[in-house]
Amino acid sequence: MSIFEQNLDRTPANYVPLSPVSFLSRAARIWPNRVAVVHGTRRFTYAQFLERARRLASALARAGVGKGDTVAVMAPNTPQMLEAHYAVPMLGAVLCAINIRLDAATVGFILRHSESKVVLADTEFAAVMAPALDGLDLTVVDIDDAGGDRIGTVEYEGFLAAGDPGHPVRLPDDEWQAIGLNYTSGTTGNPKGVVVHHRGAYLNASANALAFELSPRSVYLWTLPMFHCNGWSYTWAVTLAGGTHVCLRRVEPAPIFAAIAEEGVTHMCGAPVVLSMLIHAPETARRSFPQTVRIATGGAAPASTVIAQMEAMGFEVTHLYGLTESYGPSAVCLWQPGLEDLPIDARAAFMARQGVNMPMLEEAAVLDPATMRRLPADGTSMGELMLRGNTVMKGYLKNPAATEAALAGGWFHTGDLAVMHPDGYVELKDRAKDIIISGGENISSLEVEEVLYKHPAVMEAAVVARPDEKWGETPQAFVTLKPGMEGTSAADIVAWCRERMAHYKCPRYVTFGPLPKTSTGKIQKFDLRARARGELG
Repeated sequence: MSIFEQNLDRTPANYVPLSPVSFLSRAARIWPNRVAVVHGTRRFTYAQFLERARRLASALARAGVGKGDTVAVMAPNTPQMLEAHYAVPMLGAVLCAINIRLDAATVGFILRHSESKVVLADTEFAAVMAPALDGLDLTVVDIDDAGGDRIGTVEYEGFLAAGDPGHPVRLPDDEWQAIGLNYTSGTTGNPKGVVVHHRGAYLNASANALAFELSPRSVYLWTLPMFHCNGWSYTWAVTLAGGTHVCLRRVEPAPIFAAIAEEGVTHMCGAPVVLSMLIHAPETARRSFPQTVRIATGGAAPASTVIAQMEAMGFEVTHLYGLTESYGPSAVCLWQPGLEDLPIDARAAFMARQGVNMPMLEEAAVLDPATMRRLPADGTSMGELMLRGNTVMKGYLKNPAATEAALAGGWFHTGDLAVMHPDGYVELKDRAKDIIISGGENISSLEVEEVLYKHPAVMEAAVVARPDEKWGETPQAFVTLKPGMEGTSAADIVAWCRERMAHYKCPRYVTFGPLPKTSTGKIQKFDLRARARGELG
């Protein structure tokens, strides 16, 4: 009889569904007196963190929340948002963390589309939440940390106090069960609801802890919004490692530097705008600190000047890549031996790559989207970056057509154009919609932006296609200058580019001013494209 013919079944002894809920129970058992959460002067140990999560789960259950129900949360990076990441899935319910910068109409759509049963809402956002709730019958719990207007029938701490501190910590019956519902930015039409499961959350959190080298000595500063892909799964990863969560209500230079200096922060994450904010912070906001702080950034690749400036301040930059559909990070530009010995420009060129698949993602590959064949790993053959593995979403809520298209051919289609280098590292060249086709030549907006970022006067830059009667399209640059560099002209910018790249790739038009950004700090190129077409002022 072969091993496959034997009746070896799953039992409670050899099979437990994977869920990040188990991370908190483990941390409270191993480090009960370790400070788990810091928020201003407030401190919670891991034992207290677990008790508060259990009380919240109990209170939600008494409010009628059960398996499969959705609980929405609209709050900044506070302990209440963190507690919801454990209490809600503890009930078998689904957490829907809402972007705090959305308008009332979009929040209302999310609450309806998700069929949320309860919403935990910080009173700072009462002016948005109140109209969003119009016509909805759900329980509203006010989080009254900011002293805003109350719109609910009960305040969070009172709601918590009525809960049972001994409420059982339950894992899902099936690890494929939904744990979260995260909405995409919805730049064209209503946002899509991305459904993620316990198994993927457990694995991606584990991957983050491994790739970012989190440990019980880690102190993680919440500069990345917890509403964004559940904080890239770091809401669970930091707890898995037994580290300390340092909550931060507002992402501003002074409180960031203060937290790093006073709390001994070792790790943090953020969009490129966070790095820019720190680099250009006024001297009055800065604080010195002895430790090296590891900072992971997604979105645009950090330019060599950014890397050098961050290192000079005591930061070590890691470049990540990911999407809401992949629980946040799905690729990381991992260190290689000898990397630190390279000149800064060569090191930046390497770090500009999105890198290799995260430890728990099965594969990231560059394929021809028409044939689904792999393209050569030669650093030049451009195709679509595609992902497959356990840290890819279940699908889009109530949108089977979009789900089928996104997962067609057994791969998740990212929509990003990339090349694979001979060493197996992926490098994005552009979003499919951001490639500029000028006179039949493809121009990567990222390549032009890299040159712009090296200009000593440029703080931020973005390049999009501008319609052109002769060439079809031509690059247009939108630039934010550094303070005190307002004398820089468009001609200066164009000349800089023409000295450093093929002339056909250089922007023919330059517009100065602040760049529009999403709530997570990404530059809104759809807005810039509309401006380039003359549709916006």
